[in-house]
Amino acid sequence: MAITSPFTAFKNGKKEIHLGQHVLAEFFECDPNILNSLDKVEKYMVDAALECGATIVQKCFHMFNPYGVSGVVIISESHLAIHTWPELGYAAVDLFTCGEKCDPKISYEFLKEKFNSRKATFTELKRGIINEATMKVIEKPFEIMQQSID
Repeated sequence: MAITSPFTAFKNGKKEIHLGQHVLAEFFECDPNILNSLDKVEKYMVDAALECGATIVQKCFHMFNPYGVSGVVIISESHLAIHTWPELGYAAVDLFTCGEKCDPKISYEFLKEKFNSRKATFTELKRGIINEATMKVIEKPFEIMQQSID
């Protein structure tokens, strides 16, 4: 049984296979005018998907009253999602990609620049960890691959 485009990594000299990379990002001290613009947030999220090499399937964005934007870009490789708090200069972003084609950290760097974020953090998780011997998903929680505070 073959697994479609898994990631292969080594941890303590042992080979590990996982299905996806999930970046949970927080952007602080962003331009509130950008975070409160449905058009800009949608454009930057779509562009972030394209920047990392994703294939866009569909998108849906919503402007809240009095402020804030939520949205998702569904990609063949999974999804990119966002919610903004322009009054706080803050955005919470979820970047989940499967396979080796896309690197969600490229989207993270792209959005950090586009939102004019002065500070940002992310946690990258391994999702769908595979037992190489059985080629089945191990029933355990995700693992943290990397964390960054800029």
